[in-house]
Amino acid sequence: MSAFALSSLTSLATAFALAAGPVAPVTVAATVETPVVFDDEAGGSADADDPAVWVDPANPGRSIVIGTLKEAGLDVYGLDGRRLQHIAAPQAPHEDAKAGRFNNVDIVYGFDLDGESTDLALVSDRGRDRVRAFAIDPAAVAAGKPPLKDVTAPDVAPVFAADEAGVDDQRTSYGLSAFTDDDDAYVVVSQREETRLRLLQLKDRDGLVGYETEDTLDLPSTFTLPDGTDWVPCADPGENPQVEGMAVDQEEHVLYAAQETVGLWRIELDDEEFEDPELIDRVREYGTPWTYDTAEEECVLDTENDPGFGGDHLSADAEGVTVYHAEDGEGYVLASSQGDDTFAVYERDGDNDYLGSFSVGDGPMTDGVQHSDGSTVVNVPLGRNFPKGMLITHDGEATPVDGDREGTNFKFTRWDAVADAFPEPLTVDTDSFDPRDTD
Repeated sequence: MSAFALSSLTSLATAFALAAGPVAPVTVAATVETPVVFDDEAGGSADADDPAVWVDPANPGRSIVIGTLKEAGLDVYGLDGRRLQHIAAPQAPHEDAKAGRFNNVDIVYGFDLDGESTDLALVSDRGRDRVRAFAIDPAAVAAGKPPLKDVTAPDVAPVFAADEAGVDDQRTSYGLSAFTDDDDAYVVVSQREETRLRLLQLKDRDGLVGYETEDTLDLPSTFTLPDGTDWVPCADPGENPQVEGMAVDQEEHVLYAAQETVGLWRIELDDEEFEDPELIDRVREYGTPWTYDTAEEECVLDTENDPGFGGDHLSADAEGVTVYHAEDGEGYVLASSQGDDTFAVYERDGDNDYLGSFSVGDGPMTDGVQHSDGSTVVNVPLGRNFPKGMLITHDGEATPVDGDREGTNFKFTRWDAVADAFPEPLTVDTDSFDPRDTD
């Protein structure tokens, strides 16, 4: 074939692809799900939200999943989805105070606690504005006993509130992501209904876990659009566009933060300080005018006058974020596009180019995933059912099992199933990164 003919065919193919519009998300199916929980009185006000995976060093197939249930606290699951332990959220300290409410969870490996290397599950307590720490006991996991124990220092201060009265106003701890740097451990916490992020360093306080503030960053709440006008994202009166979904690239120390009605930010963490944030993708609704319906207590977007400044890959809210690590800086950043029940995939290196999207649909073992909040991905083998890693996603609309009650849970999907679903398969790398050894 001549070079001219080949060039013509390439041009025609490109024109056809542009005319056809963006490629539709691919669909995968989960193989395991956790028990459905219900956010009503009979269900103990349990509302699944965010998962984390603890990798067992002796037997990865015995690893555990920890999931937040908001007012109902935490559940711990095996890789088969069975519940192994339940931990209640803290009770209110007095009648007029707010009770604990567990929002996000992440793992730190090898924290030096009273001279012992201790793995920790760290939880943002939105109700009491604290970070809670739970020691994970490998021997208990091996023996089939409850593995988590609360080791939070009793005198830890609120993360954002100036005092206990401020805690009860509930502009409190919301999203959370953890990472280590040499022998030190850190958590990034976002503030509910505000744009603020806070970097905390964990401290050993006589065998219990405390923390102190290292840095604070306020993301924008107002944005200048390409036409020179200023735009404020949709929010209830008095609220600012908050962040919940966050993940830290454990090797590069880069924070990815999803500002729900704005988009996905990339923020370098240099010498335990926040560097200048970069907005790497915008939600589709970015820049769209809106009004507030006081009767319905909700924002109403004026889509007919959308100026077209939004992105193509995320529909508000932008939610759960997780990082898949691969060799030489390769891998992916995944973000939940809650508005259209998909997950956007970006390159981990370079300019974080967008690669495609996927959804978790109905399958023979589980129903699909809708309105997903938190997610987490693990690259290493986790036993015979997840030999090439796994992705865990919150499902905000689990199939009801008890009449018309609305339920939520977590879905477990093989990472290689996600990778192979793409026309150009994503990387499956089980060797080059160990989540237990990030230095």
